[in-house]
Amino acid sequence: MMQKKSFTVEEIKRKIEQYCVYQDRCHKEVEQKMRDYNLIPEARELILLSLMKDNFLNEERFAKSFARGKFRIKNWGKQRIVRELKFKDISAYNIKTALKEIDEEEYIETIYRITENRNAVISESDIYKRKNKLIGFLMRKGFENELIFKVVNEVVSS
Repeated sequence: MMQKKSFTVEEIKRKIEQYCVYQDRCHKEVEQKMRDYNLIPEARELILLSLMKDNFLNEERFAKSFARGKFRIKNWGKQRIVRELKFKDISAYNIKTALKEIDEEEYIETIYRITENRNAVISESDIYKRKNKLIGFLMRKGFENELIFKVVNEVVSS
């Protein structure tokens, strides 16, 4: 049986600071990380307060960079981003702030670009099946329904 290495609260705090420096984290991820170290609630509380005070942990910053990254890199729509942020227990206020990071013009350009790219690789000749495949794809990406239908109709009919 392997002996679990034990750390002082200070060592764990430094490890978690590094964890936060590497990439913006939300409270839920940091709390999970602390649970992995089996910290007592008092120690968890101290570390959490210290991380927030020293700006290692900032939920608004996390939400903003999450929204920017998922939109720019994975081409996610706003609904998917909102769903994922809610899953990470981000407040409604921070979710609203995060969505402002997405430029509306860039958002529209992105949905057109990914729809055209996807349309080009679908080998379906039936126009309705083709539209259905595109709609399903864009819904999984998390774009809004009315926007999806508008874009798919424009891309496929042309």
